Amino acid sequence: MTNTADQSPLGKSSAYRTDYAPELLFPIPRQGKRDELGLTGTMPFFGVDIWNAYELSWLNMRGKPQVAVAKITVPADSPNIIESKSFKLYLNSFNQTKIADADALKILLVQDLSSAVGATVHVTITEQQDFHTLAMGELEGVLLDRLDIEVDNYSPQPEILKANFDEQPVEEVFISHLLKSNCLVTGQPDWGSVQIQYYGPQIDQESLLKYLIGFREHNEFHEQCVERIFTDILRQCKPQQLSVYARYTRRGGLDINPWRSNYTSGQKPSNLRNARQ
Repeated sequence: MTNTADQSPLGKSSAYRTDYAPELLFPIPRQGKRDELGLTGTMPFFGVDIWNAYELSWLNMRGKPQVAVAKITVPADSPNIIESKSFKLYLNSFNQTKIADADALKILLVQDLSSAVGATVHVTITEQQDFHTLAMGELEGVLLDRLDIEVDNYSPQPEILKANFDEQPVEEVFISHLLKSNCLVTGQPDWGSVQIQYYGPQIDQESLLKYLIGFREHNEFHEQCVERIFTDILRQCKPQQLSVYARYTRRGGLDINPWRSNYTSGQKPSNLRNARQ
């Protein structure tokens, strides 16, 4: 039986297990939403979903609590995503679990998360003594939010995207902090910043900003929104090279940061924590 979003723990009362429980992870196939976008066979992008877990804790073998921050990198070509509340419940199941050390915890995380998504997941654990190495920074690019535009639509309209096909191609990087969508199941707001890097016909900035603001009443998971943005820009504006990277604010100690690209020389996601994260 295929898991669907409405079967997940989202929007339901949940008991918080404090003993190790990998069965709490709830995978959801990516392909259903990709079918909506007409994406079948070979995808027009590659990429990763970067998760940061700020509320990671366990007990050492003497029962003393340990805390750390984890970075989990899930490949975009994995068959499944992990529903975020189930991810949080799973991580909380370590709270009263005795584990030898961070390396042993990493082995469990890689094993369980890779099994859930159906592909190899990479995990980095940063312990207390190294917290100072976790830097902050902001996405770089031309700020679309400076534009004084009138907006009257709050659902995605790819047809409003415009590009100049009569001039020579250009290379540009845009950012916006006005990305907001809603959880597919609960309707709760998801806030994010987005960076769009491309080479191709020059994209009209006003139409791009209006398009991004159009997600404001749209219900979809983070990963799905980024793939929709990528697909719509690729189809409407026809850039030869395109990457889309979104940094979402955290919920329940987790943030999700999807990156999709169609060229290997593009700017790789840095995982610098933004001010709003």
